[in-house]
Amino acid sequence: MPTTPQAPTSDLLALDQVRSRLANLLPRWAVVGDALQRVVRTGDWKGTLMAVNTIGHLAEAAWHHPELQVAYDRVTIRLSTHDAGGITEKDLALAERIESVLMWRPGSAPGAVLSGTPDDAAHRYIVYD
Repeated sequence: MPTTPQAPTSDLLALDQVRSRLANLLPRWAVVGDALQRVVRTGDWKGTLMAVNTIGHLAEAAWHHPELQVAYDRVTIRLSTHDAGGITEKDLALAERIESVLMWRPGSAPGAVLSGTPDDAAHRYIVYD
């Protein structure tokens, strides 16, 4: 019979350590209560659904599940390790992965083969901040 993978209980990080890491690596994320939080703005409902599905895939692959608040033009992401009672390395690692994938702009790299979406509100599905 298959078993469900169980992640080891993680150690809580000190608040000053979390804030320092956010300032250096994830400036658009904040500590809100006992969780990391980020609001991703989208162009519309279609963009919101694409963002939610992307976050869902990353979270499931990592076996670490965020709380999402979904609205027409935004997704609020909250990451906390519930069994540890707060923010752990797992939360920071998933936040970094979410940030790198959602904010990826293929056309921004020199010599990029992939052009990325046009910089036009009619085609925008993520608001790059």
